[in-house]
Amino acid sequence: MNETFLSYGKYYDIIYSDKDYEKECDFLEEIVRKYSQCMPKTILDVGCGTGGHVISLAKRGYTLTGLDVSEMMIRIAREKVTKKNVSVNFYVMDVRKLELNERFDACISMFSTMDYITKNEDIQRALRNIRGHLKNGSLFVFDFWYGPAVLTILPSVRTKVIEKEGTRIIRVSQPQLDSLHHICKVHYHLIVVKENRIVDEVKEMHTVRFYFPEEIKHYLEENGFELVRLCPFLNLKGRVNEKTWNVTAISKAI
Repeated sequence: MNETFLSYGKYYDIIYSDKDYEKECDFLEEIVRKYSQCMPKTILDVGCGTGGHVISLAKRGYTLTGLDVSEMMIRIAREKVTKKNVSVNFYVMDVRKLELNERFDACISMFSTMDYITKNEDIQRALRNIRGHLKNGSLFVFDFWYGPAVLTILPSVRTKVIEKEGTRIIRVSQPQLDSLHHICKVHYHLIVVKENRIVDEVKEMHTVRFYFPEEIKHYLEENGFELVRLCPFLNLKGRVNEKTWNVTAISKAI
């Protein structure tokens, strides 16, 4: 897993200010109601970022533990939970080295976090560590780039313009696809404007991996999980096809 969001993280919440965390947590609760043996109390969030999901879930009464490799992201998340007056345990930690001496009722890993684990042995290590922190029968839910869709649609150059609280950010994403190794290198260029003046410029490359259904099933089974269902992100009743870029994997610790 490569260290990312070094400078990008400063603007993360502005860039994704249109992300509906409440709706995503409604989706997670829908999954739990359908597939969990009992309602979870403790939830581990792997790759919690700036805390969007943990804050929403903590406000709903769950006990949350969030971890992320980015110290900056965790610092922002801690500031946000303090302002929201909710309690969350945070750790700056790589899931490949996960060691909390605790078992949880459920685990989530949202917003393509698992895609940032690009090497086979690291995927095995991450899943093995997550399984070791879950009680038997617990759900592990994550979303990922769906390989058949990536190779059908193909990544393209995209530009996003966001304006919030006097700050205007222009983000250009330039993908570099490596289909042989199932990865895509996304070159981000951010231009930050305040009062019609460029105040910052950020260039980062994020390397992400896309996965295929039998591959996901294999890795999960190798590490103590049963794949329960694949569905389009935010659509539990939907069916996955070659146009479904974001797919949710619902698995159970066995």
